[in-house]
Amino acid sequence: MLKKYVTVAVSALALAGLTSAPVMAAEMGAAGEPIKLAMLEWTGAQISSQIAGKILEKAGYKAEYVTAGNYPHFQGLADGEISASVEIWLNNVGEVYPKVLAAGKVEDLGTLGLKTNEGWIYPKFMEEICPALPSWEALKDPACVGLLATPDTLPNGRFLDYPADWGSRAATIIADNNLPLTAVPSGSEGAMLSELRAAEAARTPLVMMFWAPHFILAEVEVGWIEMPVCVDQSNEHCIMPPDVNKVVWSGFAGKWPAAYQILKDFRLSTEDQQKMMLAIDEKGQSLDAVTTAWVDENEAIWRPWVDAALN
Repeated sequence: MLKKYVTVAVSALALAGLTSAPVMAAEMGAAGEPIKLAMLEWTGAQISSQIAGKILEKAGYKAEYVTAGNYPHFQGLADGEISASVEIWLNNVGEVYPKVLAAGKVEDLGTLGLKTNEGWIYPKFMEEICPALPSWEALKDPACVGLLATPDTLPNGRFLDYPADWGSRAATIIADNNLPLTAVPSGSEGAMLSELRAAEAARTPLVMMFWAPHFILAEVEVGWIEMPVCVDQSNEHCIMPPDVNKVVWSGFAGKWPAAYQILKDFRLSTEDQQKMMLAIDEKGQSLDAVTTAWVDENEAIWRPWVDAALN
């Protein structure tokens, strides 16, 4: 269970004319109580949450952002301590989410709209030294594995995995296919990016877990490994392009009816998200400034969601 949250104070921006109509206030529900949106570890999820929050504020709600870990935040949703999480990758939800979903403690609102990929990547130059790439069979070749080996993993090759608290299927898939690799968790997303850039610059062999959309893929040319056939179709044994959905606490619709409809309609494109990632992670712009600019520049996209919910 989440025991501690770090919250970021936010303001509510009420649309003119909405606060005086009793019937509108009833449709709004508990507009005076903040809607607590999960702020997870990765930049894309933080962008999605901030944009959702700013749109809710435009509709007259209060938004509050709750810093939380990916796996543990599902218990917070089930308990109502977090109101909504607008970017969950369904291939990486751990053990709690399926249980609380089946118990009716959370509700899935459907897709966020991102076109995604996830799997094992390598700097493109590696095809010159491991010619069997992008086939996964290359990772059984002793010559290729030897290039990936480090003092800590010998005789196996090193596989750079997600940070430990993100969860991953890599070690299971390595074991399923008897690959001579050792999965080593990264310290953070930033550490993964640093290793990928360094490998590209020094032409050092590297195989790692990764996902799209991500701005780094516009900077470093990579190949995606063609994965082996899954032992079974469970998330633990397969890597497939994941669905990215929105989830709310089970009491959300009753407490904030209009906000519920807005979040159901809420969509964000991969192209827009990657541009915002680049602005934040590479150009040093603030999350607040970048997401505010998106909301200001894209009223034609979000205004129909708000109008449909309030009218």
